[in-house]
Amino acid sequence: MNDITTRALVTGGSGGIGGAICRALSAQGHYVYVHAHRGMTAAQSVAAGIIDAGGQASAIQFDLTDADSTRTAIDKLLEEGPIQILVNNAGVHDDAVFPGMSPQQWHRVIDVSINGFYNVTQPLMLPMIRTRRVRIITLSSVTALLGNRGQVNYAAAKGALNAATKALSLEVASRGITVNAVAPGIISTDMSKLAFDEEAIGSLVPMKRAGSPDEVASLVGFLASRQAGYITGQVISINGGMI
Repeated sequence: MNDITTRALVTGGSGGIGGAICRALSAQGHYVYVHAHRGMTAAQSVAAGIIDAGGQASAIQFDLTDADSTRTAIDKLLEEGPIQILVNNAGVHDDAVFPGMSPQQWHRVIDVSINGFYNVTQPLMLPMIRTRRVRIITLSSVTALLGNRGQVNYAAAKGALNAATKALSLEVASRGITVNAVAPGIISTDMSKLAFDEEAIGSLVPMKRAGSPDEVASLVGFLASRQAGYITGQVISINGGMI
């Protein structure tokens, strides 16, 4: 999995955790496609940083909730060869207590996580099966394991991804394809800084600090490596001892 020709696609690669994952995979020698929908400028910046550091990367833009445009983008990627590493990182929050949650809030979060997972992963599967030695890694959340007030939609979406990870891993294990999920806790990103102050982190996290995007990326990078070839169907938490 360390050949320079190995190609990785990271959805939501323009964000804090996604960007760190892109850089980690590039450091392992992979060509990285940095995906974005609205954050194309940020994705291009991540790709440029990888290139400046001596890696190979390019930014790619599509709306993964739009099945047709996603299929078109995936088909274009496949013209250049199969994707051997897929990181389903894209996701959104749209928080509200459940009695006050609008249909739009529910469907938006489910659409990005669940339909986005299908729209990206499914058309890649047959080329992956022919390739073997493939890694599929999906970003879940501690919220799917513990629950969280105001995030019934997010917990439902990430919990469904955990279940999909386990089921898909059984289908493709004999093909040399591993399928795992990574469930971060509170990670220091622009989004989390708005939601959790130091006092809240101190009360929620036994390690008394937020994790870093690079720590999550290191775990993803390991799961993408040759050394993780016997790990599949797992939901691996990285949360400073929250559970």
